[in-house]
Amino acid sequence: MPALSSLLDRFLPSAVSDIFTLTAKLKAQGKKIYDLSTGEPDFDTPQHVKEAAVKAIAEGCTKYTPVDGSLAIKSAIARKFWRDNGLNYSEDEIVVANGAKPLLADAIRTLANPASEVVLASPCWPSHVGMIEIAGAYPRFVRTTEDTGFKMTPEALGAAITPKTSVVLLCSPSNPTGATYTHAELEGLSAALARHPDVWIVSDDLYEHILFDGRSFATMAAVNPSLASRILTVNGVSKAYAMTGWRIGYAAGPQVLIDGLCKVMSQAAGCPSSVSQAAAIAALDGPQGFLKDWANSYQRRRDRSVAALRRSRALRCTVPEGAIYLYPSCHGLIGSATARGARIHSSADFVRYLLEDWNVAVVPGSAFEADPYFRLSIATADADLDEGIRRITAAVDALSYRD
Repeated sequence: MPALSSLLDRFLPSAVSDIFTLTAKLKAQGKKIYDLSTGEPDFDTPQHVKEAAVKAIAEGCTKYTPVDGSLAIKSAIARKFWRDNGLNYSEDEIVVANGAKPLLADAIRTLANPASEVVLASPCWPSHVGMIEIAGAYPRFVRTTEDTGFKMTPEALGAAITPKTSVVLLCSPSNPTGATYTHAELEGLSAALARHPDVWIVSDDLYEHILFDGRSFATMAAVNPSLASRILTVNGVSKAYAMTGWRIGYAAGPQVLIDGLCKVMSQAAGCPSSVSQAAAIAALDGPQGFLKDWANSYQRRRDRSVAALRRSRALRCTVPEGAIYLYPSCHGLIGSATARGARIHSSADFVRYLLEDWNVAVVPGSAFEADPYFRLSIATADADLDEGIRRITAAVDALSYRD
């Protein structure tokens, strides 16, 4: 049999996918699983967005569009960037793809040379790492801690950039920690980046509208316009508008970057769905007030869940500033044993214990380059979230600990 690409040897399958697979298997066996593993809003896509898609189908808008999106959706995205972020982009500086995830992957391939380095904070989204490795580049992690709110400092970022650095990847609010950089914090990072004019900056802003405690969103291109000529700002409709299955992501940046990105996309994809583009236009141009209502709902879930986890005798949990996740530490569980005598040596052991013994699905911190932690999603129906949290704390209390 012919060999597969040696590139596959560089990375492992996503640990998040492993949990999804095992969870699906147990559900297929008829078990009730309290699934807190998936980063998908539990709200329904707004009705006016669905109606726009139906109208597009009825009017025959079901053909190819330009590979980088129609002029109509680019215009809507330009309006969004001006309205929400104070950023002024022309249609030639905007690109649309079938989801923010493939768009980010194509962006890394466009910007990172083989064997170069991409700097990013850890904990981090596993797919950010996979995208870097598929491009033939290498991740260079800036390790963050609970003490820094899981945020990079300007000093740590500056120290991580080397002559091999091609890209710095920012993600705020963060998956998995919910860490959210303020305007002032981004100003500090921008000062470090200003000293490296040959480094591209990619800003993953997908959780922009999910902020807590009255925070305001800030993005690097708006914070420091002098860097805008080397910033790609990436966003999408999946998280904000509960449109995960519609698969529309978008980005804006200097035209030379966008032209290069389109060159890659022209060989890797046809075009985004024409029907989904029509729906996304309705989302971006339509009512926005419900976004705050949804964020408030997530905040209530966050507060309730963090308080419950903190009552557990062996878990720590920082308070996320945005996004839809909690990232508790299970350091206090290492070395404990289950009722069946199995030892907890890592977050992966704890996560499997939760799933197999307590029917709760979460994701191990090893998937996010930071252990011993685990990630759980608060984008879950209230009753299931509350019961899942109750089971997690009960599972912790059921463990036996060495003296």
